[in-house]
Amino acid sequence: MATYAGRLSAPPAPDIARLAVRTTGLTRRFGDRTVLDRVDLTIEPGEFVALLGRSGSGKSTLLRALAELDHDVAGEGDIDVPENRSVVFQDSRLLPWARVLPNVVLGLSGGPGARQRGVAALAEVGLAGRERAWPTELSGGEQQRVALARSLVREPELLLADEPFGALDALTRIRMHGLLRELCERHRPAVLLVTHDVDEAVVLADRVLVLDEGRIVLDRPNNLPTPRAHRDPRFIEHREILLAALGVGITQDDEGNAEC
Repeated sequence: MATYAGRLSAPPAPDIARLAVRTTGLTRRFGDRTVLDRVDLTIEPGEFVALLGRSGSGKSTLLRALAELDHDVAGEGDIDVPENRSVVFQDSRLLPWARVLPNVVLGLSGGPGARQRGVAALAEVGLAGRERAWPTELSGGEQQRVALARSLVREPELLLADEPFGALDALTRIRMHGLLRELCERHRPAVLLVTHDVDEAVVLADRVLVLDEGRIVLDRPNNLPTPRAHRDPRFIEHREILLAALGVGITQDDEGNAEC
C-alpha cells in the first residue's frame, strides 16, 4: 500500500451521535482479494467529501457498501448510514418507457404532492417545462440533471455519487459542477462523490480522501473560498498534494507550466 508523508494529523474526534456516515473496520473481499481493508470513515451532516483513487483502489466498492448494494460481497466491519439516502451513477439510469416527471418521482408516495415536488425539483435543475419529455429527447447533460432531480426530490440525508459527470463533455461537466454545488448548498445532504478527476474534487469538496489498495492514505480538508479558481496558488497546491498521494509525479516544462 502506498503511503503519503504529507498526510495531515487526525482531526478532532467527531460527535458520533450526529454523524451522517460512520464506518469502523470496514472490509470487503471478492474471493481471496481484499478490496477494502479496515476502512474507518466519518462524514458530518452537510459535508461534501470527494473520494479519489486509481482504478481498482476500491472507490466504487466503498460507495456501494454505503448504499448497501453489495450484499453478495464477503465483508466485515460496521456501517452506519441514514435510511434516507440517494445514489447517482455515471449514467442517468432513467426508465426509457417513462416520461421525465414520472422518472423524477419514481418511488415517492402518490398524489398531487409528489407531482408538485417533482415539478419543483425539475425547475431547480433548469428543466422547467420538460416534465413530459421522453429521456431519449434529452442530451446527456439533461439526463444527468433529471437524475439529480430524482435523487434530491427525496431530500436525502446522504447523497452518494459515483462519477456522475464522467461521461459528459468538458463544458457540460463545468456547468454540472456549479449546479451540484448550488443544489447541495440548498438541500444540505452529506455527499460522498467518487471521482477520478482531481480538479473536480478540489472544485467541489469540503474534504478530499485518497484511497489506495483499499485504505484511506490521505484525508485532506479543503477550505478554499468558492468559486474556486484553477489558477489560485492554493488550488494548485491542493491539486499537487492530491496528485502526489495518487502516485502522479509533477514536473515543470521550460516555461514553468506543470506537467504530469
